[in-house]
Amino acid sequence: MRVLVTGGAGFIGSHTLVELLGQGHHCCVVDSFATSSPEALARVRELTNAPLDAHEADIRDTARLTGIAEEFRPEAVIHFAGLKAVGESAERPVDYYEVNVGGTLSLIRAMEAAGCGRVIFSSSATVYGDPEYLPFDEAHPLKPINVYGQTKAMAERVLSDWAGAAPGRGAVLLRYFNPVGAHASGRIGEDPAGIPSNLMPFLAQVASGERERLSIFGDDYDTPDGTGVRDYIHVVDLARAHVAALGRVAALEGAEPINVGTGRGYSVKEMHAAFSKVVGRELPYEIAPRRAGDIATSVADPSRARERLGWEAAHGIEDMAKSIWAWQSANPRGYRG
Repeated sequence: MRVLVTGGAGFIGSHTLVELLGQGHHCCVVDSFATSSPEALARVRELTNAPLDAHEADIRDTARLTGIAEEFRPEAVIHFAGLKAVGESAERPVDYYEVNVGGTLSLIRAMEAAGCGRVIFSSSATVYGDPEYLPFDEAHPLKPINVYGQTKAMAERVLSDWAGAAPGRGAVLLRYFNPVGAHASGRIGEDPAGIPSNLMPFLAQVASGERERLSIFGDDYDTPDGTGVRDYIHVVDLARAHVAALGRVAALEGAEPINVGTGRGYSVKEMHAAFSKVVGRELPYEIAPRRAGDIATSVADPSRARERLGWEAAHGIEDMAKSIWAWQSANPRGYRG
């Protein structure tokens, strides 16, 4: 299948490309490289020994995006491109709406021009907000409590309305929980720009000496050890869910949200302990005040993914920790090294 991948040089995008190319799909990447590196794509080519088209372009540039799509003629699009930091979204709300929502509108225009009616969207469990019940299933009300979550929910609404407006259109909305880990080769992994906003890349930088200690934001939540509980999913499992979603979206009429998680939650302290064990020493941390926009627990009900995609997570917490440390050890400064 011919697959256009926006944001393909990013953390999840690069791992998904490895899976797509490994299964013989023809891929074309569009990425601005604002928060990613062309080196990631070079390493994807190295890992797969497969041809890969790539274009440097901003998702908001409708004319440029349309030209690329009309030339490539995709049968489906996987849409990763976007901004993703919860804290930053509160400081830069207009940027987040412009990129995450405006960029999605731009992509739809380009898809229509190229005659493509199938899209897999990189959404987020943040669209659910504070849980009314757990685990989260796809019927849970959408009540995001931060700007980032609002932009993802709005982009979902846009894609759902578009997919329902004409025959031959389908949108699979993959609601990620907490992607972590790296490719087993250690050649590609998460390379955040600046100070990491997520737990595991920050902890990896503590282990490699880039950061002094981990800040755990709150230890007074209503959880077993007081720290936040999340459904962490290995990035390779997540990448394989996108490949599985290609089969689903090909015959889908309208939009369908699907949770991508393991159904098992781990606390911040549990993840810290697992990573410390892999590294071979206790990594320093401090307790800091809660962050605005964080919730106590977020765990998926992944049953729809099993039923509709024939997919389920295969990697556990030890695999996640080992792969992160292999990536960080080999690339202490990410792709910049």
